[in-house]
Amino acid sequence: MTKGQGDPMMPLALLSPGDRAEIVDIRATLQRPSCCGQCGGERHRGEERAGEMGLRAGKMVEMLSNGGPVLLKVDESRIAVDRGLAMKILVRR
Repeated sequence: MTKGQGDPMMPLALLSPGDRAEIVDIRATLQRPSCCGQCGGERHRGEERAGEMGLRAGKMVEMLSNGGPVLLKVDESRIAVDRGLAMKILVRR
């Protein structure tokens, strides 16, 4: 498939170090309908938290490290993202 003809989306967590991609969608819910009851909803604020870190649809990101937490470069910042959240952020190369 050539670039620009509907390149497939994939989870951010599946990029390799050095890969650059555009964020297309964030599939995390703001708060899980049935929260675990131990965190006060804090663990389930994925989409809101991603936005606070500068991860929004249309942003270009570069994978720096794909170890335990995922280390990304967004604009001129480096941020670490939990692997669970990184699996809910869809990107296109």
